[in-house]
Amino acid sequence: MKRLLMAVALSLSIVPVTAFGFGNMGQPQWNSANPSTAPAAPQSAPQSPAQGADISGRVVQTINSGGYSYVLLKKADGEKVWVAAPELKVNVGEQLTFEGGMEMINFQSSTLKRTFEKVVFSNGIAKGKDGKAKEAKKDQRSPGSMGAAVAVTDEKIKVKKATGKNAYSIAEVFKKKDKLKNKQVVINAKVVKVSSGIMNKNWIHLQDGTGSHMTADNDLVVTSDDIPIVGDLVTVKGKIETNKDFGGGYKYNVIIEKAKITIN
Repeated sequence: MKRLLMAVALSLSIVPVTAFGFGNMGQPQWNSANPSTAPAAPQSAPQSPAQGADISGRVVQTINSGGYSYVLLKKADGEKVWVAAPELKVNVGEQLTFEGGMEMINFQSSTLKRTFEKVVFSNGIAKGKDGKAKEAKKDQRSPGSMGAAVAVTDEKIKVKKATGKNAYSIAEVFKKKDKLKNKQVVINAKVVKVSSGIMNKNWIHLQDGTGSHMTADNDLVVTSDDIPIVGDLVTVKGKIETNKDFGGGYKYNVIIEKAKITIN
């Protein structure tokens, strides 16, 4: 009996390990006759249906952060799409073509402290057959405050005025600018334009539906360390400054510097 047990043990010891499904010790094998042992298919990240296709559009907004440039493009059909690429210099208004890439859903940027509903990660500006980037020529001159002004649109903006003794509408700020100089104000408004990294500042244009483009009292510019996105409804707190000249053509009759911006 003892000899029989030893023979059985010896026969088991020389059976190839592949019979038990471990032919590759780093990667367990599975028996095709038993599908339940098959490894689960790897889950891939969300992909855009048009992954790989170049993305073209006019630059509406650009933010540099964490070594990336987040560029909001407005395509020919009016659709707006965020594209993230290794940091590069682009200007609002340029017509650009980016290489297609992976579309991420609800992407959280730790450096911007924001969540993008959708963003396409691209390797950068697409190149044509000649090897040159499909990029519009850039005007290296400073556009100044007039060049940075928001274009007139048919959009009807109406934002409810903030409450409290320091609450003002944008038209009221312009009308009472001398009285409000160096005083704190609170303003509810909609973000209509953002330019980041100019003179080491983020420049945010605000409108609330008061004032008029004709009288130049409908668009208030603030600078801030915060970076909202065009379309955000925000509450802005800060000190009114008047007749500020930053050089390079950037002159403002009314401005709020180092504003604190809360997205509503």
